[in-house]
Amino acid sequence: MPLTLKPNFKPAPPERIKSDAILLFVSFIWGSGFIAQSIAAQSMGHFTFNGVRFWIGTLFLAAILGKRARIERKNWAGIFTAGLLLFAASTFQQIGLKTTTAANAGFLTGLYVVIIPLLLWLFWREVIHWTTWVAAFLAVIGTLFLSTGGAFEPAPGDWFELAGAFVWAGHVIVVGRMARRMDNLQFAMGQFAITAFLNTIGVLLFERATVPQAEAWWAVIYSAVFPVGMGFTLQVVGQRHAPTTDAAILFSMEAVFAAVLGYFILNEMLYPLQIFGCLLIFSAMLLAQFREFFPAAARQKSPSD
Repeated sequence: MPLTLKPNFKPAPPERIKSDAILLFVSFIWGSGFIAQSIAAQSMGHFTFNGVRFWIGTLFLAAILGKRARIERKNWAGIFTAGLLLFAASTFQQIGLKTTTAANAGFLTGLYVVIIPLLLWLFWREVIHWTTWVAAFLAVIGTLFLSTGGAFEPAPGDWFELAGAFVWAGHVIVVGRMARRMDNLQFAMGQFAITAFLNTIGVLLFERATVPQAEAWWAVIYSAVFPVGMGFTLQVVGQRHAPTTDAAILFSMEAVFAAVLGYFILNEMLYPLQIFGCLLIFSAMLLAQFREFFPAAARQKSPSD
């Protein structure tokens, strides 16, 4: 029996399709950044690593903007909030990693996929389409299988990772709102500068001066150009027209790209349950993209849809 579309089916606007494609590409870029981060972590402190790469990203965007680099005062509150959240989330993640496993950290951080629609519903009263909830939970289960192989063992650092997941969720929400209010490159440059400055304070207070290995600097440059300069900038561009819930689910593909790249580049193993987790995350992404196929209860239109 041939598949027929409902008469009231409306395809996603071209702007949303383009934006979601950009966000999927961002997930790929961020996934590749795990390799660079693992190399740099061997001889460079977390605050130093983040401080250097975000300063490079700031200067790069400032050079592109030129005279347009000056930001209006009315936008500084949102920019500072985004930069503070970006700094706090990465710091919570790093602190948690000292007393938990990378697998637990990957799973708990991925919980922001379901935290984002929950926060939008609780604080902004946005009505979330039921398929978004299903897609979010599919992504969470998929991340559990991919990160831990289905065997989650609690550790003390898990509380920091869970706190970080809420902060990451807040950052995605703030970016989604600010991306529609101001120049995207100005916003990206501003949040980079705040994050870089806060990491510099972290270096001065908590890290001893060391001379990183040569390969660590290549990792820093790669991370500054791609995950920071390109990734976080395109995140702002993509979230300008994409629903925030789309961004949350698409960003869960970061773990899939990281696992696949780790398999091909670092010769890391991928077991059947992890591959199944990848398929669940991919299914969640598709479900979020084609929610128009599924009916929803009569309601007022929500910007998250």
